[in-house]
Amino acid sequence: MPRFKVKGVLEHDALASWWRQTLDKIPTVFGRLVYMASLRDVRSGIYHHHGLSSIYGREESRRALTESHQQVFADWLACSLSEKAAELRSYLAQSEDDAATVMRHWRSSGQTRGLAPVLATHAEREMFSQELDILLRVLESEFKPETAAVERDPGSSRLV
Repeated sequence: MPRFKVKGVLEHDALASWWRQTLDKIPTVFGRLVYMASLRDVRSGIYHHHGLSSIYGREESRRALTESHQQVFADWLACSLSEKAAELRSYLAQSEDDAATVMRHWRSSGQTRGLAPVLATHAEREMFSQELDILLRVLESEFKPETAAVERDPGSSRLV
């Protein structure tokens, strides 16, 4: 029995399918960027997605993923700083982890540099990193738990 790949009528290529079935379901541009970067092998820079590859083949899948990452990155760069701040707030609010902890880790580890696609220019990478660092510094203060300065009266155990 011959084997063939079944493709939906409206999904004649991997790129359109990928956007319709996956990326459009991620609510933020920043979330899409994080997801796309997670599909790239850190050793080789090659994108992998088993489901997409099994339907469209390895090369078509990699092409679609590479183009998608580049497009999502361009979408992010095209946002204003206020839009980027809103995107980050929304992304962090949806995270299961403490937002302040996540942001501190991103800043100290430098992992956010890996969010840029392989085809990004040096200038694009620098702009992305600098803006993101600034945004993280600003947003960190918003997500920190409120800590009021507590002073003790030296002559008693009472809080002032």
